[in-house]
Amino acid sequence: MEILQVADAVAREKGIDREIVIEAMEEAIQKAGRSKYGIDHDIRVNINRDSGEIEMYRYREVVESIEDPEFENVQLTLAEAKDIKPEAEIGEFIIDRLPPLDFGRIAAQTAKQVILQKVRDAERERQHAEFQDRAGEIISGVIKRVEYGNVTVDLGKAEGYLRRDETLPREHLKNGERIRAYIYDVRREQRGPQIFLSRTHPGFMAGLFKQEVPEIYDGVIEIKAVARDPGSRAKIAVISQDSSIDPVGACVGMRGSRVQAVVNELQGEKIDIIQWTEDPARFVVSALAPSEVEKVILDDDKKRMEVVVPDEQLSLAIGRRGQNVRLASILSGWDIDIMTEAEESERRTQEFNERSTLFIEALDVDEVIAHLLVVEGFVSIVDLAETPVEEIAKIEGFDEDVAAELQNRAQTWLDTRQAEYESQLKKLKLDKSLTSIEGLTYEMLVKLGENDVKTADDLGDLATDELIDIVGDKALSRKDAETMIMGIRETWFEELGETAEQGDEEEKAVAEG
Repeated sequence: MEILQVADAVAREKGIDREIVIEAMEEAIQKAGRSKYGIDHDIRVNINRDSGEIEMYRYREVVESIEDPEFENVQLTLAEAKDIKPEAEIGEFIIDRLPPLDFGRIAAQTAKQVILQKVRDAERERQHAEFQDRAGEIISGVIKRVEYGNVTVDLGKAEGYLRRDETLPREHLKNGERIRAYIYDVRREQRGPQIFLSRTHPGFMAGLFKQEVPEIYDGVIEIKAVARDPGSRAKIAVISQDSSIDPVGACVGMRGSRVQAVVNELQGEKIDIIQWTEDPARFVVSALAPSEVEKVILDDDKKRMEVVVPDEQLSLAIGRRGQNVRLASILSGWDIDIMTEAEESERRTQEFNERSTLFIEALDVDEVIAHLLVVEGFVSIVDLAETPVEEIAKIEGFDEDVAAELQNRAQTWLDTRQAEYESQLKKLKLDKSLTSIEGLTYEMLVKLGENDVKTADDLGDLATDELIDIVGDKALSRKDAETMIMGIRETWFEELGETAEQGDEEEKAVAEG
């Protein structure tokens, strides 16, 4: 029974299943048996789960004839098998029980190493399963080692790694100190599960508020978004599911006690708590506090927002090194452009003149008609061509005949422009891989071709800013440009993976051949 007692003790100490320990022992004894009887023997070991008795067997397969001398210890002919077992048939195994193994020093050492390795692997698997489920949690541990700013944290049953770039600026961590951090990734690697911690992750701040504010823990208040400039400033958006509870006040706490506890943990990081609202304009106005906002212009398609502030509020809205507007942009998920009233007026005047000129030249109309179209919200010839005639006819001073004539002229101009672009594209000889990319217009393709971008791979090699510079920021948003480039690069990685798999198959075929 001693072997079972050892298995139970090891299983309890390491926190793993007893069956795993016994299987490791069976494999270790099997390896020792092969060392004694020969590594070419098929030796199998079974430990009785009730009595602890070790049973060792040799297996030999019954075959018509042994074709390879290498298999003479794991096979025997039908004639030889019938001498041992008269009813033996081809394909079955003749099993011989072997005497108990007397472990020598080397065999015992080998068995010990096998058991330790198996137990270690099982322990790592348990750790990975345990901490994989805890990704996204805040955990507490003791600093074990600090090397060049990288910190190893003792988490009790495992170790966590806090890289230098995941620690707060000007934060001095010392051995033996207790520390809290956010588990943002758990990876299975050869040396065991690697648990990566962070104190700069937005989830760390959200977790701290969850610990300090009971209403967040209970789900009455929900954290919708977090934006951080670690160690300096942060913004957090919250919403209450109960109209009688003020989410901002609950997070601040009596005399600021709750938010102050989070600030202390984050080494004095300033925190703006903002009430979440579905209206993006109103939410961004709140997120840009303490600056005042005069006007907000939304572009839903590009998820871009222009915010107009008084001249004296410009620096406050932008913040030091653009911090305030950057955090508000991250928090809301919108690109935010800050401008003064004077800049906005100048920009609107410029846009009005540009659009008026476009309509005058493309439609061959006078200034009055061009100005009316711009005032009514038409921004391009495409807008005019796609708008129903009845809608255009509603403009003051227009009738259906005028509307129909304007739309015909718009369509003629577009057809002429498209024919010109198609002619240019033929001359540029762009690859089909580029022309078939969704989201690229004829005009964009011509501009790309003129800048020697003629294939999808050429486009994938561009940086986001380079692509926007070529086609224009009004034609393509930053987000769409990033998506387009990353889509091409993902196909590269897929092709590399397929090539690697094909190479492995070829190597395997050569080896088998």
